[in-house]
Amino acid sequence: MIEGILVEGLIYGIMVLGVFITFRVLDFPDLTVDGSFPLGAALMVQGLLLGMNGWLALLIAFIGGVLAGVVTALIHNHLKVPNLLAGILTMTMLYSINIRILGNRANVPVLDQDTLLSDVSNRLSGIIPDDYILLLFFVVVSITIKLLIDLFFRTDLGMTIGAMGNNEQMVISQGINPKTLKTIGLGLSNGLVAVSGAFAAQYLGFADVGLGQGIIISGLASVMIGEFLIMKSNRIGVLTFCALAGSVLFHAVMYLGRYYGYIIKMTPSDLNLIKGLLIIILLILTQSRKLKMAAFRVRVQK
Repeated sequence: MIEGILVEGLIYGIMVLGVFITFRVLDFPDLTVDGSFPLGAALMVQGLLLGMNGWLALLIAFIGGVLAGVVTALIHNHLKVPNLLAGILTMTMLYSINIRILGNRANVPVLDQDTLLSDVSNRLSGIIPDDYILLLFFVVVSITIKLLIDLFFRTDLGMTIGAMGNNEQMVISQGINPKTLKTIGLGLSNGLVAVSGAFAAQYLGFADVGLGQGIIISGLASVMIGEFLIMKSNRIGVLTFCALAGSVLFHAVMYLGRYYGYIIKMTPSDLNLIKGLLIIILLILTQSRKLKMAAFRVRVQK
């Protein structure tokens, strides 16, 4: 049970890292995520069905996600469409595109196909206990992606993107085009989301156009859980760790809801309600903590 929670949390943790980039770094509420997640799953599955190498299919899924983010950025930047609406437009269009990629089917299984995960399991079987193979694999993958993100945001370009999220006018005053930075940030974010979708499709054994439904809520909840439970910091390494930890904790809560919710007459259809309530509770607790900290500072100053 614990292994399953950790694996699922790390798979979706890659998506949470993408959501973290848009919502926390860029300050751009991007709903493209609900479309780019199943896009990555669809591209991965079709690549496997065509006999493509798993790593190549994963790369194509990443590129597909990047392009989805770029489309949202172009709609927002050049058509002057508000960020929320730009994401909704791209997400809506991706629904039809994903069905096309899946061959006009809403669900395509890959249970009988060789995947990256099955290849890893076969290679490490006998060396590592079977129950821990996927856990070890996703620990390595998620930490590698986290470290690459940390490294990127320590470069001049990454720090400039972070600065734009805090103060766009300051970046403009330095002669830097914020449209380019938003395009890069949205592309990177949705590329990570698509990679998460590609891994999720292999783990679940199918790609479905509905895989992304409400995924943005899961990402937001995970980011907020990580930020709430772990001491606040401005260091990118700590923040990305919070995002991954929040994803694991969020999926632990969802696991408990799925398997023990029957005690309070809860059904799977109630999980979206639980997600929404969880975010509201976190917002209330966060605001309460901020007020307490502000009151404490006032007392200290006196």
